[in-house]
Amino acid sequence: MLQIRFAIAAAALLACSASASAQFAPPAKPVAPKPTAPSPRAASCHNGASFDRFLAEVKQQAVAAGVSQRTIAEASPYLVYDQGIVNRDRGQRVFGQLFTEFAGRMAAPYRMQNGQQHIKQHAAAFARAEKDYGVPPAVIAAFWGLESDFGANMGNLPTLKSLVSLAYDCRRSEMFVGETIAALKIIDRGDLHPDEMIGSWAGELGQTQFLPVHYVNYAVDYDGDGRRDLLRSPADVIGSTANYIANGLKWRRGEPWLEEIKVPPNLPWEKTDLTVREPRSTWAQLGVTYPDGRPLPNDNLPASVLLPMGRFGPAFMAYANFAAYTEWNNSLIYSTTAGYLASRIAGAAPMRKPAQPVPQLPFNELKELQQLLVRAGFNVGKVDGVLGQQSRIAVKAMQTKFGLPADSWPTAELLARMRGGTVQAQPAGVVR
Repeated sequence: MLQIRFAIAAAALLACSASASAQFAPPAKPVAPKPTAPSPRAASCHNGASFDRFLAEVKQQAVAAGVSQRTIAEASPYLVYDQGIVNRDRGQRVFGQLFTEFAGRMAAPYRMQNGQQHIKQHAAAFARAEKDYGVPPAVIAAFWGLESDFGANMGNLPTLKSLVSLAYDCRRSEMFVGETIAALKIIDRGDLHPDEMIGSWAGELGQTQFLPVHYVNYAVDYDGDGRRDLLRSPADVIGSTANYIANGLKWRRGEPWLEEIKVPPNLPWEKTDLTVREPRSTWAQLGVTYPDGRPLPNDNLPASVLLPMGRFGPAFMAYANFAAYTEWNNSLIYSTTAGYLASRIAGAAPMRKPAQPVPQLPFNELKELQQLLVRAGFNVGKVDGVLGQQSRIAVKAMQTKFGLPADSWPTAELLARMRGGTVQAQPAGVVR
């Protein structure tokens, strides 16, 4: 949903994968957390204010935003600082894998089948959500499965403690002050009690891991019990997730999102980018087909060719609705996996395996390539050995400059050209 979600999702997805067969049980009510001493550096963006003084100001802002004094008093035992939460946020590490490895595990047949089973089990809620919001059941089920394995893994940390700790820290203080106030609004309107609010260390809640602001804005009472309960009510989870995808992420009713394709060896690779959209008829003229050789529809529906691992890896036709996936999580690996899993739940065949292993730069060489790109005048974001979108854009530009296939995939040849030296061997590195 936001940039922070990738590392959070990575840890959650690993937990989901390990315990996918676990049955959902209501979260245990935590004991009111004990405070830990704030780090001195946390006060630097609050004019030196102590945590207690900062918290008093947040409470005043919450009251000004309409939160009752009763809710403030009820939540106060949980509004404590935990340096451990801040340390986790500052120390979060993006984990890297090839797309085929990540998707192979996270969009595995058991998760596809589990998604189909949940669609059957909650058929009425899914049908209602599709009618109300235009979001297909498979799309909702894919996010539901990836975020928490349908409620089996929602996190186990007190949400209020996480939020207020991150609010006092200076890295994203304003954002988490807003999330803290939103969490208090969830309590104030009777959806959840403070001791029920447990989730990820970054304050996300429920079976599809909503940040509190999204919970306030998009959660709906789909089971009619007067509460918006995204921890325990499958109907509320389905309706709320559909509402967020439709109205928060601007889903286009009745349109596709992601389809596997087969690309010809002479495709103009510079066109293979999410920022480039062409009618399907144009892609068909360029030799793009479905994996089994069937032609694409000869229509004007705009689409992009997405190559998460370059021209030798899997290829997809990404439509306007794919933007909802990249908005949900800006990691290209996660968003493509989520779209692919949704297509599998909807009945698509498994994607083809690459004809041969796709070479990948090791971590240190990818980091070196980023450094060289920075020297060449490109903004790649953080030089961290991670192939994010900014790095992909820079790679494509340099491939074009050197007359290489501009498929945005970093190679030993590109690195050698930028070094002005010779090509070196290339095992696996880190992508996202």
